[in-house]
Amino acid sequence: MGAAVAAAWLLLWAAACAQREQDFYDFKAVNIRGKLVSLEKYRGSVSLVVNVASECGFTDEHYRALQQLQRDLGPHHFNVLAFPCNQFGQQEPDSNGEIESFVRRTYSVSFPMFSKIAVTGTGAHPAFKYLTETSGKEPTWNFWKYLVAPDGKVVGAWDPTVSVEEIRPQVLALVRKLILLKREDL
Repeated sequence: MGAAVAAAWLLLWAAACAQREQDFYDFKAVNIRGKLVSLEKYRGSVSLVVNVASECGFTDEHYRALQQLQRDLGPHHFNVLAFPCNQFGQQEPDSNGEIESFVRRTYSVSFPMFSKIAVTGTGAHPAFKYLTETSGKEPTWNFWKYLVAPDGKVVGAWDPTVSVEEIRPQVLALVRKLILLKREDL
């Protein structure tokens, strides 16, 4: 009987060790309308994860460019995932409803928006802790951009001084690779 218990524990331990490594799509987040969303729904797509703010000097340029990227690549398994944050210069002071209204009205934003979160420090959202730990780059201001591959691994991170246009080639390369993979599966 003791050998059977030991064997069972050994099997459980081996199964636990065989589990895949955690990735970005393993997390959950509350969307801008207050609904809990599993980021798993974006697995298999390329994601550009951005901490956004409505009253930042980078707001206009970034929101316009992010929306254009979403328009251009959204139909091809790509999403901008925007997370409002008020940690830098108190530049996202409004409620989630006010933020959503502002970005929809001003920039016709069609990409997924999430509820306001912390992206650094002890209260940082677990998804952003993952982005920071795996990229080695922690947001120090609004509009940090993290490029996440279809498997949930971070493949690039840029601060707000790097424009969306500058990283477009890396995003396009990842989307093209995904399209080719999906074609091969047909």
